[in-house]
Amino acid sequence: MSRIGNAPVTIPSGVEVSFNNGEVLVKGSKGELRQAIDACVSVSIEDSEVTFSRESNHKDHRAKHGLYRSLVNNMVEGVSKGYIVKQELVGVGYRATVQGQKLELALGYSHNVLFELPSEIRANAEQERGKNPIITLESHDKQLIGAVAAKIRSLRKPEPYKGKGIRFVGEQIRRKAGKSASK
Repeated sequence: MSRIGNAPVTIPSGVEVSFNNGEVLVKGSKGELRQAIDACVSVSIEDSEVTFSRESNHKDHRAKHGLYRSLVNNMVEGVSKGYIVKQELVGVGYRATVQGQKLELALGYSHNVLFELPSEIRANAEQERGKNPIITLESHDKQLIGAVAAKIRSLRKPEPYKGKGIRFVGEQIRRKAGKSASK
């Protein structure tokens, strides 16, 4: 029994949800999102709630039941509140600047890394003296902002010895002792 799939998605004021031709469309103040729904899951919209039901108890149908409910819930939350991801650059000389949809990163390579951001994402880079630079990403699409944040992090992953690299704010890096610790 899918506990997540059985829970209804409440629609806040200012958000419109429609379902036709196997596709859910969610519109809100932050933007508009679409998601195709498999035929094994049926969607019903009543009052200010979206409910999901599956046609059988097959393992694949149970999995998709909870999946589509979570995706639609993330869409509703995204178009009403939005999502924010913060990343910090830890390392000497690491910097970030944003010009429009281009993110320029100085990550200790021989050249600066230029990263082209999708149009749905707004970025901001802040740098205070004596603190690590912080990149703030904002979007209404949770999947897209997560993928972009992971791609930025992969440009210089945090290393376990000194902790240098790009990490999410609040992320704990497991540190290792160097070879001098064994003596």
